[in-house]
Amino acid sequence: MVTYQTVEKEAIAEFTEKRSRFIGCAKPVKTEEEAVAFINSVKSKNWNATHNVYAYSIREGQVKRYSDDGEPQGTAGIPVLDVLVKSGVVDTAVVVTRYFGGILLGAGGLVRAYSHGASIALEQAGVITMRTCLMAEVCCDYSQYGRLSVLIPESGGTVDHADFTDCVKISFHMSDEDMHAFEQKLADATSGQSKAEITGEKFFKFL
Repeated sequence: MVTYQTVEKEAIAEFTEKRSRFIGCAKPVKTEEEAVAFINSVKSKNWNATHNVYAYSIREGQVKRYSDDGEPQGTAGIPVLDVLVKSGVVDTAVVVTRYFGGILLGAGGLVRAYSHGASIALEQAGVITMRTCLMAEVCCDYSQYGRLSVLIPESGGTVDHADFTDCVKISFHMSDEDMHAFEQKLADATSGQSKAEITGEKFFKFL
């Protein structure tokens, strides 16, 4: 089973430090193209901001990028990226926007402010764990549907949907560790009449 951490949803959080307004925005992304599109959208919304500092980390290819966007080198983009790295999240982009309030923060103050902006954005976006699961289908008759719709979650799986035709086809996902035990329970529950068919593998949120 392969696992990784990312953020669950797009989110915004903000705070004020010595009259400078900082807005942290985070979003789950799968590719550099998605990350860049998100960064550009935040820049467009905050076109009159003093700085739009960003960082992102993409799992595929282990890509990491950042920008200080005019702040002194090492005081903005790297601190935002450090928050991503230390939080263990990938497939995530963060933009911390600053509206300058007239009071200089100094190098240390900037590092703390941009780190905080990234941290509260991640907190609002919600860090989740994704894990690989087997995608599968099982067909049963209508009399067995009630039992199997309970047996799958009892065995550690999640029912995705069911198609009702001449029989009931239940689509679900489950970790490979749980699948073997489930197949035995399935055989017992249906007297060997139903068997799970593996249709693929995909990452799902670990509950």
